[in-house]
Amino acid sequence: MEFATTPDLEVAYEATGPHDGQAVVCVHGWPDSPHCWNGVRPLLHEAGCRVYTPYLRGFSPTKFRLDSKQRSGQIGALARDIVDFLEALALDDVLLVGHDWGARAAYAVAAVFPERLRGLVALSTGYGTNSPDYQFDLDVAHSFWYQWYVATEIGRAAIRKEPRALGRYLWEEWTPNWHFSEELFEEAAATWKNDDWTEITIHAYLHRWGEAPGDPAYHQIEAQLATHPQITIPTLVMHGATDPGNPASSSVGREHMFTGDYRRIELPGVGHLIPREAPNELAHALLDLLSRCGTSEA
Repeated sequence: MEFATTPDLEVAYEATGPHDGQAVVCVHGWPDSPHCWNGVRPLLHEAGCRVYTPYLRGFSPTKFRLDSKQRSGQIGALARDIVDFLEALALDDVLLVGHDWGARAAYAVAAVFPERLRGLVALSTGYGTNSPDYQFDLDVAHSFWYQWYVATEIGRAAIRKEPRALGRYLWEEWTPNWHFSEELFEEAAATWKNDDWTEITIHAYLHRWGEAPGDPAYHQIEAQLATHPQITIPTLVMHGATDPGNPASSSVGREHMFTGDYRRIELPGVGHLIPREAPNELAHALLDLLSRCGTSEA
């Protein structure tokens, strides 16, 4: 475990694989942890990639540097955290891979800071679906029940009292064809055992649907994202065909939002937790994208 100091955080992360390899930064989702990439990393290492897996804000042992900093879960904050992490480690020409919250943040980085990236891989989430004015089908609204739950006092009280209960329920609901072990769940849940995780979770969904103000520090990023800028770098979107948490339909028909090489893969029988459910398929798809957009010189 290592730490990168950014303006707001002490970001915990692991870096594995050849030191001079192509940088691949993998950003986990919610409610999960960087351990979700454990099955993906070996094939990337064999291909000569250096894999970085940071812990998002609110996920232990990443910590805020100041108690006074707002515990914001807005996408602008998560995107800024990724860019700050890249700058702290002097990483450029990066293949950025994001799942769930990590995918939403990765889209934002690719849209606003494309010069840092070689390519983008987004998992289980479509681009442009994060704003309060997003028009979604009723099946998607049904899947987002837990986000509306957070908007109620009783829901917030329940999450503050026992955050693991919601996490476990969602893991079970979101992976209809995959059965996880208690050990895997406990490994991820251990990163949620702090007050920041709960408050960032609550703020993320309140802000997402216009029910809470954001941190002014991220106003510029949020203003840029509100225009839904096109993404210019090579992009791969992967979605589980049987994803109950964010239906595959939510990432269909978004080709017009990309001007570079864009591909979308739907994985039969796979639910929401793609890095855990289909690690080999994901690793091969990442390497295919790298082969199509070239690899940097060591």
